[in-house]
Amino acid sequence: MSNQVATGHSAIVIAREENKLKAVELKKQDGAFEVVWTKSGQSGDDGWSAFAAECGLSTVGTKHRKATGGRIGVVGFESTGVAFYRIDAPVVGDEETEAMVKMQAETILPLPPEQMELTWRRGPVRDGKVGITIAAARRESLQTLLDGVRDFEPARILLDCEGTVRAWKVVFSGREKDAIVVSLTARSTQVCLVEDGQLSNAVVLDIGVEDLLDMAPNLPGAAELLEQTEVTERFLQDMRSVLESFGYAEHVALPILVLSDGSSTIQSLISYLRSAGINARAVLPAAGSLRTSNDLSLNQLYEYRLPIGLGLMALQAPADALDLFANLYDGGRAAKKSSALYSPKVAGVIALILLAVSAAVWYGLDVATERRLTNLQAKAGFQELLQRQALMKTVARQRPDLLQLLSEMSSGENRGVTLDSFYFKKGQPVTISGQVQGNEQLYDFHKNLLGKKGITDVNIQNTSRDNKTKKVSFTMTFHYKTFTKKSPRS
Repeated sequence: MSNQVATGHSAIVIAREENKLKAVELKKQDGAFEVVWTKSGQSGDDGWSAFAAECGLSTVGTKHRKATGGRIGVVGFESTGVAFYRIDAPVVGDEETEAMVKMQAETILPLPPEQMELTWRRGPVRDGKVGITIAAARRESLQTLLDGVRDFEPARILLDCEGTVRAWKVVFSGREKDAIVVSLTARSTQVCLVEDGQLSNAVVLDIGVEDLLDMAPNLPGAAELLEQTEVTERFLQDMRSVLESFGYAEHVALPILVLSDGSSTIQSLISYLRSAGINARAVLPAAGSLRTSNDLSLNQLYEYRLPIGLGLMALQAPADALDLFANLYDGGRAAKKSSALYSPKVAGVIALILLAVSAAVWYGLDVATERRLTNLQAKAGFQELLQRQALMKTVARQRPDLLQLLSEMSSGENRGVTLDSFYFKKGQPVTISGQVQGNEQLYDFHKNLLGKKGITDVNIQNTSRDNKTKKVSFTMTFHYKTFTKKSPRS
């Protein structure tokens, strides 16, 4: 989670949507937001600098963080290559939470940590646990974008799916606390899960408006679209898979809000989804949601919804934005080199909460499975994404859930037990050391561990009492499921 923010009164925002670069200048004045101008250009990694210069951003490389008049530059990062995960964790401080997130992430990421960057955001507390959203992407993909924008060095780089959610809230007057927001482009569809008013998951489908029009070029209404089963049925199945991956079944009354310009194609698609039992409806840009200096039509507000949403984020400067670039880029200053999963700060925090976990455990899996995950990661199709998710679940079942184990060890019946160290290595018993108030509490802790599912052979190795504090220090070992027992091949 990053606390880096860059503020200003005006932002020039550039976002890439498939084969086009789109830009707006958004100004904040007297508590209101105004769209000053809009512009479109050609995409491509070489086109960032030239287009930025056309938009008024400096590409000299000296005072790179601002254009003339104090305007900040903002760029959107496409969420096609971003994977989202959701975990529940104990309610602890930020540093302890960050350490647990990094440790848990190593069990679910499809590639080695040194090839990945991640960010996270804390959600609401429910049933004594806090929900945490994790976003991860290949470091190579992030670096490719940084190489493309190095000439004008924007002040902020934001996830485009977060911009979509912000645009829905402001431009489309979104008021729902929990919803699924759908945004169609020419050849893709972005599906964003919003929980408690914030983005918590996102998936990009490889079907868009033009794919639907290719199947029905003279489409006047819903009936003709319903007959086009090749594309529309695939879109329907993908939507159902997305709902399932989000943890929502079709019958759950979560609104599915499709951002629309009022076109018959989008309305026909919504009718098709509704006829298939999916609770979808269109939402249109709201008149008066933003000021415009050049009489922008509602269709133009729809067309530039993504850069507008990113600009709203930049000018409102939310401290909890999902920042995948926090460890690679610092708003035009010198780039950082350390990976999020190997930062000294996180290593120090893990040392403080003493989770001395052997890295070997995360990689003691089938190498062929990991290679398949890597190959699938490189593909953009949604079906391949689903295959990757299924493989990741299979791999996860082979990996120990140490976060859950730690949570159980610190649960209510063990309050007052302070752990000083936790050592885990595949094929060896778990070793923990800590302190308790007295021998009675130690024996209660021993008994509670024996009662936990998956924990066996709990042994107290040694104890000692501190004459000043009267506390008892202990060392204990136990087996955790089958992970700590030597395999027959060992």
